Amino acid sequence: MVVCRSRALGQLSGRGWKRALLSLRPPWAWVRPLSNGKPKADTHFGFETVSEEEKGDKVYHVFESVAKKYDVMNDSMSLGIHRLWKDLLLQKMHPFSGTKLLDVAGGTGDIAFRFLNYIKAQNQRRQQRELKSHQNLSFGDIAKWYQNSRCSLGESHVVVCDINKEMLKVGKQKAQTLGHKKGLAWVVGDAEELPFDDDKFDVYTIAFGIRNVTHIDRALQEAHRVLKPGGRFLCLEFSQVNNPIISRLYDLYSFQVIPVMGEVIAGDWKSYQYLVESIRRFPPQEEFKEMIEDAGFQKVAYESLTSGIVAIHSGFKL
Repeated sequence: MVVCRSRALGQLSGRGWKRALLSLRPPWAWVRPLSNGKPKADTHFGFETVSEEEKGDKVYHVFESVAKKYDVMNDSMSLGIHRLWKDLLLQKMHPFSGTKLLDVAGGTGDIAFRFLNYIKAQNQRRQQRELKSHQNLSFGDIAKWYQNSRCSLGESHVVVCDINKEMLKVGKQKAQTLGHKKGLAWVVGDAEELPFDDDKFDVYTIAFGIRNVTHIDRALQEAHRVLKPGGRFLCLEFSQVNNPIISRLYDLYSFQVIPVMGEVIAGDWKSYQYLVESIRRFPPQEEFKEMIEDAGFQKVAYESLTSGIVAIHSGFKL
């Protein structure tokens, strides 16, 4: 949505100039007519211009197609570095016992499983400290203590929300394999219209998912809505490389190698071509920071990783 301001352009600076210039665009620049005479907004699907309705369908089919090979391709494309990026996201989150987490577009469960393991390890360390502080405990008491600590999550809970049923199906299968049974729920839902009440979660995460959303601003507003006052927004996403040499090498690898890997490993060239293109269409760090602030978040900051190939964005609902 474009907001027109009444003050003179000469009084504007920074973000105000950007919005004022956008407001000068004619209304028909944002839409194209349909056969029935009603306007229909355009957006992008990678480097292709499509209608907003078409994009939603196309993105759904992309992830439906890649779901079964999603984790294998992540390891192959990033040489395993995506695991480190996700570990750093959890370290930055530093959740406390009792945290209620919403992980959006997290169908395969990578962030959710890390969260559960983090909470379990944190609780086990606390319980071990308490155990050492007690004297004259019997062997039975100690054995029982450790048995209880192995599955201890306290009141912590994570909800994985994803619009794609195939991605959720893969996540549920992984959860069974890894033995995650408690403190975990799976919900089919759209990031732009989350099926949750206001002020419900302590932390909202979205990793490598927000660039695929048709209306990023709406997804950010929904993130703000479902977080409790004091809650935290965390987003891990591909971003803008800040080193020109690395940028050229990264482009060469992205466009010449990744689609070929997608064809060889997953039998799907087009989906991985789109995923590469979608990265180039996502706003750079400073621009996305402004979008997070526009959604109502405060104390917004970001940290670029691996020369800006990805960035972790953070904000608080205050």
